[in-house]
Amino acid sequence: MIVDFQSWAGHCQASIEAFLDLRLPAADCVPVRLHQAMRYAVLDGGKRVRPLLAFAAGELGQADVERVKVVAAAIELIHAYSLVHDDMPCMDNDVLRRGKPTCHIEFDEATALLTGDSLQTLAFELLAEKRLTEDASTQLDMIKQLANASGSRGMAGGQAFDLDNVGKTLALPELEFMHIHKTGALIRAAVMLGAHCSSQLNETQLKKLDRFAKCVGLAFQVVDDLLDAEATTATLGKTAGKDAENNKPTYVSIMGIRETRERAEQLQQDADNILCEFGDDALRLRQVTDFIIKRKF
Repeated sequence: MIVDFQSWAGHCQASIEAFLDLRLPAADCVPVRLHQAMRYAVLDGGKRVRPLLAFAAGELGQADVERVKVVAAAIELIHAYSLVHDDMPCMDNDVLRRGKPTCHIEFDEATALLTGDSLQTLAFELLAEKRLTEDASTQLDMIKQLANASGSRGMAGGQAFDLDNVGKTLALPELEFMHIHKTGALIRAAVMLGAHCSSQLNETQLKKLDRFAKCVGLAFQVVDDLLDAEATTATLGKTAGKDAENNKPTYVSIMGIRETRERAEQLQQDADNILCEFGDDALRLRQVTDFIIKRKF
């Protein structure tokens, strides 16, 4: 067992990268341009936070790591698709992502649109083709959960709410409603799908993990808002200050830097408190939470 978090995270990141490389269509497979764009959007970039959460939740329940790997890959494909679409001119109109030109800049808008569509469908193909649990109904629920987390009641709905409120002043509960959907839903799905690969966690424990994941999802966005306000483009690998430039509501615009940082710390404490009953078995989840809160880019 790998004890050191950096070594464990590096192992998980390398493992998911290799799996994605294997499961994405080859770059020379027709239609070549689309498949090149899919690989460009997914490989060689990102911290793989959502896969790390899935692996950590799976480890809590001693799940088969090969099953968790499939779940982690599916979640990362959904995340990558969302970034491709978010960066397009009809959305955030950004030119830089993960330190390189965004997909629609490197290829073109039509290819970027099809890339996002194709990554999304590949995610569900992965979840449907292999046995991920001993109970088929549980696996169907996992597929449904990822669909809900990705759609109008999750990530896509949160993005719509975001677009509807550009230039408006939101109250904190409204901002958190937006981010529970836009960012938090997929993070919660990562934790819960990883946990569902195990048969050792009972319903009470799963509900606690869902509450934990809700805290982590909000904390991720709080830190994202801080980084957008304080970090440089070179550090972030994407355009810094974009939210302020586009007059988007953020934690920083509503609360200020100091209170936003305090909010992140409180969410981390809440998450840690929820994990208390799991003891040392939840070490990885605590470590990934700490990584999310203290990340610099």
